[in-house]
Amino acid sequence: MAAREVEGVVVEMPEARVSEKAAPNVSGWPMALLVLVLLGAAGYFLSQAERGGGFVAAGAVLVFVAVVVASGLLAIAPGQARVVQLLGRYVGTVRTDGLRWTVPFTQRNRLSTRIRNHETGVSKVNDVEGNPIEMAAVVVWRVEDTAKAVFEVDDFVEFVAIQTETAVRHIAGNYPYDSSDSTQLSLRENADEITAKLSAEISARVASAGVLVIESRITRLAYSPEIAQAMLRRQQAGAVVAARRQIVEGAVGMVEAALHRLDAADVVDLDDERKAAMVSNLLVVLCGDRDVQPVVNTGSLYQ
Repeated sequence: MAAREVEGVVVEMPEARVSEKAAPNVSGWPMALLVLVLLGAAGYFLSQAERGGGFVAAGAVLVFVAVVVASGLLAIAPGQARVVQLLGRYVGTVRTDGLRWTVPFTQRNRLSTRIRNHETGVSKVNDVEGNPIEMAAVVVWRVEDTAKAVFEVDDFVEFVAIQTETAVRHIAGNYPYDSSDSTQLSLRENADEITAKLSAEISARVASAGVLVIESRITRLAYSPEIAQAMLRRQQAGAVVAARRQIVEGAVGMVEAALHRLDAADVVDLDDERKAAMVSNLLVVLCGDRDVQPVVNTGSLYQ
């Protein structure tokens, strides 16, 4: 077993027993031309059968040689590869597109090396605080090692799907959906960091299948319906508290500046009681969420 550590989490996967290598192959056009020449020569010898059995034998041999040569021909489209096996043994992989020729009488498994998308279903899991959430992700991947993809797992597409689902559930269970602590990562506030951790874990899980993860993204993240309203009220309350805190801090600064300006300009001499009253009135005006009705003092400062 090979242990891969991803963000402090150890992912144990078996070591690959086989890795991709290039299969012996050449351009198939000269070999195709050779097959045509052999078949033409075989037709000529067989047409001379009345001249003796030697012509028939030569024609039969040429047909057999043509069949052997033709069995090594294969056509490969761009974005595809062929995994070549001979009597159960892995010979190699042909990735060059076009008409190619390789070892005759071999088994060739067609494999796509194009970029693929896989989107998980919506998983209902609990975050690290035990809150039920719904989470889904999409992963962009392609086959990097064709030998591992064919020989290390039964179905590498299904393997990627299951391991992606496992990684999504594991990541969701290790972090809170939302956090008031700025030093703690959360699924909602730290999308880039969480996505990087998700990609790293998926990569570690599917490496044994010869799969390269190009990118992964969280496509859905929400509280489960049964607690969504309660969590929305909690978020609204937190937003109100944060807004009030900012308003109070700003109001205190404005009052402090006003008192400092009055003292510096020697506009009016206020005792401690009048300063306290002024501070109280200014804070009410600045922190209130409704318009205030001013009371005009037409008497002295102390009436």
